[in-house]
Amino acid sequence: MTALSVILASQSPRRRELLTLVGIPHVVQPADVDEQYTPGETPRAHAERLAREKASVVGSAHPDAVVIGSDTIVVVDGDVLGKPRDEAHAAELLARLAGRSHTVMTAVAVQWRGREVSAVEEVGVTFHPMNAGEITAYIATGEPMDKAGAYGIQGFGATIVQRVDGDYFAVMGLPLQRLVRLLGQLGISYRFGALSAMA
Repeated sequence: MTALSVILASQSPRRRELLTLVGIPHVVQPADVDEQYTPGETPRAHAERLAREKASVVGSAHPDAVVIGSDTIVVVDGDVLGKPRDEAHAAELLARLAGRSHTVMTAVAVQWRGREVSAVEEVGVTFHPMNAGEITAYIATGEPMDKAGAYGIQGFGATIVQRVDGDYFAVMGLPLQRLVRLLGQLGISYRFGALSAMA
């Protein structure tokens, strides 16, 4: 079996952490793609398209590498909650999520040798109620400012999440079990710390 090089087409430190967690050596090469919605595009389709575009942009320059693209969005009442523009916007987003459930959709795409597969993991997340003081204190940590929905489940945000219905790692930014299954579809074997091409 042949060892493979892996490129993560994302600048997310959380995704780097998760690949490292399961022992997949990789390099990072963020993909520059337009993240605007296309007319009539659903949130799920949007996340999957962006993941595929990220993998494709980097994969076109590195056809022999395994390229992983991913995109995470937070959806409540049919609306997509992106990254906050400023602290006031972060407070609005958190107030909207407080004490209720929302959906996190994380798409992952893998490209290798001209082939590409992708999937979307949907996870239900329920927040504890939060008052204005708690929201302000959480924003003061700085954690919400670069994250979809204005929270990170792997940091201080772990204390405001009451329940996760689905893949925790998808909420963090990369559904690891889904990734391994996609790799298998491309003929790539994962053996607890290493990737190799199946014979």
